[in-house]
Amino acid sequence: MPKFLSRFTTVVGSWIGLGLTGLISGVLVTVMLTPLLVAGGVAIKNSLSLFDALPDFIEIGRQAQKNEIFAQKDADPDHGYIQIATVYWQNRAEVGLDQMSPFLQDAAVDGEDRRFFEHKGVDLTGIIRAGIGNAVSGGVKSGASTLTMQVIKNIYVQRAEALPTEEERNAAYAEATATTTERKLKEIKLAIGLEQRYTKDQILQAYLNISNFGGNTYGVEAAASRYFGVSAKDVTLAQAASLIAIVQYPMERNLALPENFQRNQARRDVILKAMLDARSITQAQYDEAVAIPVDAEFVNLTTPDSGCISADKYSTFFCDYVVKNVTNYEALGATKDERLTNWHIGGYKLYTTMNYELQRIAQKQAWRVPKSIPSTALGGATSSVEVGTGRVLTMAQNKLFNDTLEGGGKEATAVNFNTDRDYGGSSGFQTGSTYKMMALLAWLQSGRGLNELVNASDFKKDQAKYVDTCKDSGAPYGGTWEFKNDSAAPEIVSVLDAVKWSINSAFASIAEQLDQCDIRNAAESLGVHRADGATLQSNPSAVLGTNELAPLTMAAAWAGISNEGKFCDTIIVDHVVGPNGEELPGQAESCRQAIEPDVANAAIYAMKGVMNGGTGAASNPGDGVPIFGKTGTADNSIQTWILTSTSRVATVAWVGNIVGKTPMRELYYRGTQAAIMRHIMMSTIMRAANRMYSGENDWPNPPSRLLQGNGVKVPAVRGLTIEAATALLKGLGFEVRIGRPVESMDVEAGLVYGSSPDEGKTMAKGMSVTIRASAGWSGFTMPDFLSDDFTESEAVSQLRDLGATSITVRCEVTTDSHDPKLGYIINQYPLPGAGALTTTSFSVTVRKTSC
Repeated sequence: MPKFLSRFTTVVGSWIGLGLTGLISGVLVTVMLTPLLVAGGVAIKNSLSLFDALPDFIEIGRQAQKNEIFAQKDADPDHGYIQIATVYWQNRAEVGLDQMSPFLQDAAVDGEDRRFFEHKGVDLTGIIRAGIGNAVSGGVKSGASTLTMQVIKNIYVQRAEALPTEEERNAAYAEATATTTERKLKEIKLAIGLEQRYTKDQILQAYLNISNFGGNTYGVEAAASRYFGVSAKDVTLAQAASLIAIVQYPMERNLALPENFQRNQARRDVILKAMLDARSITQAQYDEAVAIPVDAEFVNLTTPDSGCISADKYSTFFCDYVVKNVTNYEALGATKDERLTNWHIGGYKLYTTMNYELQRIAQKQAWRVPKSIPSTALGGATSSVEVGTGRVLTMAQNKLFNDTLEGGGKEATAVNFNTDRDYGGSSGFQTGSTYKMMALLAWLQSGRGLNELVNASDFKKDQAKYVDTCKDSGAPYGGTWEFKNDSAAPEIVSVLDAVKWSINSAFASIAEQLDQCDIRNAAESLGVHRADGATLQSNPSAVLGTNELAPLTMAAAWAGISNEGKFCDTIIVDHVVGPNGEELPGQAESCRQAIEPDVANAAIYAMKGVMNGGTGAASNPGDGVPIFGKTGTADNSIQTWILTSTSRVATVAWVGNIVGKTPMRELYYRGTQAAIMRHIMMSTIMRAANRMYSGENDWPNPPSRLLQGNGVKVPAVRGLTIEAATALLKGLGFEVRIGRPVESMDVEAGLVYGSSPDEGKTMAKGMSVTIRASAGWSGFTMPDFLSDDFTESEAVSQLRDLGATSITVRCEVTTDSHDPKLGYIINQYPLPGAGALTTTSFSVTVRKTSC
């Protein structure tokens, strides 16, 4: 540097040190605004006024403290808590200069601000150089930032990133990093003020603790641990220079990604040369360090030691859910913004609702679902909710938690499958037949009963017949809805059996008799909502579970049903200890009667059948504790569910496609079908939960009105004309179908032979009764081959003469050679005198000594 420039900047620096900012401000503003003045003739006087109006005071302040998350050891809160996670807003550990390698301090000063210990916050030499460059470029391209000015900038960036909404964060970040004269002047004035309040060592320490080193890693201690697996005090010269090389461009030069290695090394070597020029290191040290390549061998990438990624291995996703709910904890502040700010400042201890003993069991079961499998994005998740409180007891899934910049490969994810998009990134999964229970609740709420019969033979429905009064539903509907059953089912079935065997066609008929909006209202009253935040669909096919929902949402709904219809919002924090040790309240229980107790108990009564011989029997722990539940399988088994509850604990288990459509019934892992994994998971978790929480209490049986409902008994129509039978049935509220005629010896041709369901059965109103006319009689009366002695050939010949086409001859062996029936017919079907058609399957049995 020319001597006059050096002397000039030294004198100016002394002015600043004396607090004569007004004297120097004209020089600073003039230099910074030179290109603008040349271009537009802006008055310096106005710029000086702007400089004087800017703030001149900012505090470094302490960086964020840690927050701690605890779980209840087991089901008994008196047994205490254990810590499951330490969470910082950022991956940062603040340390003093005495805990940092001198190489880091020298690399920062020599590489980023070599006159740091000479200037008073503003490097006038650098500013003049920048001003000349700006004049040449015609804009504010360079600002000669000192370490002090970078601390100012980082403080504003930190404040921007702490704002509650993305819009606010983006706006504040843009302002904090804008390449504008006003921002640069603000930094200059605040830097001068900062130097007057803090020592150089304090400012250098703040710089090294506040700088971003890529992703969520802040400060040299966290960076040294992240990239080299060592403490900041133990980094080598080459490591120190590589870390400081990151701060200018954290995204492009961080060491988490191999593609950044070359850019990092180029900047590192510049810093090493600056350290050599400043005589901070020797030539030998320089030669040794610069010869080390920045490569995979040089970098020792480690997992951050704070945050949910470093939480207890059984608790990572629960931890993440706790953190993502911070704005809902009233103990942290009066508003969402205040809660978020206080959480970022830190120092809180959150005592959660997790039962750690049960959580370990749930997580081990979730890990039985493979974390990665070729050609299929397989997911598995489970959550348990305490009945009567809404306390979330467990939350587990098959993947490992990893929210780092580089991710954790196919076995890891940052998406929480158990929760909504806003609290874990998942958009939910189709629930299949579990959602049928919302139609069951609406059915019971309308006064209908479990023993009423419904049609189950139709696999095409006219959607125009489905009523939906929800104004945002898109009704009226049109077109044909086609579906199928998961397995064979009767043509007519009781609602009770429709639940037990999860018969799609029956529930399509049930929904047809309801307002689809009532089904949606029943679901919403139990807290059911779409995971993506969209409106819950209420179109006809929704009854079969087409909405994408979060497992935790469904577990909470089942807990509400179990609680005799009293739904409780889920909560995850029991109490809080503040930064100063003060006791603060947790999340208050919030429960409300969503479903009438009788209706809830009737639904429970039906779902007990699912767990006892029905589709959910494999999930029953078989320990004698009363339990109810419902299975769910989306089309082609791409998603599989089971939901269960005792009087104490409700649990969900889901196994299915995260993305894609691989059938779970066609996917096997180590000999186990993927669709069966939910049952293995559920039975084990509920057996453990029943041991911890008892749950022997059973629910009251439903009243008779919800068993019988308001169905109508099918009247006697045999012998009536088709017209008369049709009028009678329609008058009782039934739809009428005409079936194929039946040959009858007893009923005159053309009259009604019978109905389906049979006379006296209770059929739900609106369902279809099928009547069949008599086709008269074209058959014959069955001969008697038993009273007289008929041989096999005589009997067969006579049946063939009568037109029989299907005759089976059976043989019965005797050892009595004197048996009077030896060689004769001893049994026949049909019996003598019975009516028979030529298409009947006939059989005769002959006695012989050998067959």
